[in-house]
Amino acid sequence: MEKKIILLIGTYDTKEPEMRFIEDAIRDQGAEVLTMDVSVLGDPQRPTDISKHDVAAAGGMTIDQVIAQGDENKAFRIMADGAAKLVAQTYADGRFDGMLATGGTMGTDLAMDCAQALPMGVPKYIVSTVSFSPLIPPHRLAPDIQMILWAGGLYGMNSICQSSLRQAAGAVVGATNAAIAPDHSKPLIGMTSLGSSCLRYMKTLKPALEDRGFEVAVFHSTGMGGMAFEKLAAEGAFACVMDFCMQEFGNLMAGSVVSSGKDRVTNAGRMGIPQMIAPGALDLLDFAGWQDIPERYADRPFHEHNRLIKSSVFNGDERRAWIRELANRMEAATGPVHFFLPVEGVEAWDRRGEEAHDPQALAEMVDEARKTIPDRVPMTELDAHINDAAFCDAVLTLFDEWVASGLVKSG
Repeated sequence: MEKKIILLIGTYDTKEPEMRFIEDAIRDQGAEVLTMDVSVLGDPQRPTDISKHDVAAAGGMTIDQVIAQGDENKAFRIMADGAAKLVAQTYADGRFDGMLATGGTMGTDLAMDCAQALPMGVPKYIVSTVSFSPLIPPHRLAPDIQMILWAGGLYGMNSICQSSLRQAAGAVVGATNAAIAPDHSKPLIGMTSLGSSCLRYMKTLKPALEDRGFEVAVFHSTGMGGMAFEKLAAEGAFACVMDFCMQEFGNLMAGSVVSSGKDRVTNAGRMGIPQMIAPGALDLLDFAGWQDIPERYADRPFHEHNRLIKSSVFNGDERRAWIRELANRMEAATGPVHFFLPVEGVEAWDRRGEEAHDPQALAEMVDEARKTIPDRVPMTELDAHINDAAFCDAVLTLFDEWVASGLVKSG
């Protein structure tokens, strides 16, 4: 097996013994190392493959100009910009197979930018003193990132932090050895959904689309799933998207922590990828299981899904606002977009007798869609629920038309 190369990123001025320890651990696992120093003030005893001068230059300054900022945060923001650019270019040049970065809050902040600069599927690990801390907002995390706590590693080496560092080295080397390149022999369809207790169309659509010669990836729309979906859309990975779950979009509009970022429902359109969109679960507002429901939502229908996530329900005014913003994002798309409007409901718990049943708010959302979906976005209005067979039938009929006309490229 050809040896994999790990890009190792850290501050070699203050953490050189730790960084050299990781280098040795990576080599012990049978891989090679490409080193990047993101220090600002000091210099390592031995040079790195990519120096702090290289990083500063990629950020548009000399290292002396970075130091002249006179502020650690400003300096590291410049170094983070340069490091992310170099990571992207160095990977595009084929110089490494996986990334491992280390840091406290400063180094982790920089490392997260570097991880975001890499495509989905490239192993990316961060050894951090704030691993998966509440300090880290979800939108800063690359969808497939892995983090390992740098336990006992704030200052100096010890057996506890050595264990963390060796685990990180083994993890990234193992991941690069195990990783396989995506199979592009079949065109890929990206679909968003929730669990089948809430949205069921994927159970019909996935096998039907696979029978037509397509591969289907279904993304769980609870934050990180949408990030992965948008990341792949931005990379042009999809032949078509079926973005039928808008729960993350509503969460974004309402400021929920269960969000997939501000670029939700934008990247496929920017890339010209054909899009089918529906307002699945746009009535639900998510909270983390550990949160208290805010007072303003206390008198609304409520669904506790499990100990991790629970949902309240948007009112009619909120649903109207979300539809207007969704219409704006669809109108900005450069490729074909089609909107499906199931007027009888948008998720399992809004049916009569269920916790989220609110026919007036649903009617207001439907009314707003009829009024605001732009003329350039054809709309199929269905006298059905999104979980009814009629929804899947309409989707497959349009999909077949798009394939026949060449809008969606078949294999």
